Amino acid sequence: MALDHALLVSLLEKPSSGYELARRFDRSIGYFWHATHQQIYRVLARMEASQWIHADVRAGETAPDRKVFTVTKGGRAELSRWMAEPLDPEGTRNALMVKMRGAAFGDPRDLIAELEHHRATHANRLTCYRIIEARDFAGTLDPQRALQYMVHKAGLRFEQGWLEWCEEALDLLRSMKPVTQRRTTS
Repeated sequence: MALDHALLVSLLEKPSSGYELARRFDRSIGYFWHATHQQIYRVLARMEASQWIHADVRAGETAPDRKVFTVTKGGRAELSRWMAEPLDPEGTRNALMVKMRGAAFGDPRDLIAELEHHRATHANRLTCYRIIEARDFAGTLDPQRALQYMVHKAGLRFEQGWLEWCEEALDLLRSMKPVTQRRTTS
């Protein structure tokens, strides 16, 4: 997925200035698609040049003028084209998994602090997701909110799965002893 498409979706949800978009992005799509504010501004400029978005300049009373971006017909066409494009499931590239395998060749308990850190990070995210769920997804949802909630549920389940895995991995690491002889090939 290109950042362009994530920004098109976000702008369709709510026309925004670059600053507002970057802040909203951090609190929504940013949970599963990271982008810096600089990247967002660069892509907005490219999308405007491609005529996927249009900017209206709004005079600021107490702040500088700002551009408020909306999606154009061309932007909607691009999003439709991309939505129809098949996606392959994404693979996982995770250094922690390599460390876990490598633990067989040293003291597996050396990874306990690392796993505790991962567990705490995933627990914090899960708590954040649950707060958002209670605040934003209670009651009857319109179709747009229902789709947003489905994405949110994926985040909840992802974090819950990681927490369960971290607990299981920590139990295993705590029960293991250091390897005294390393397996190597000559």
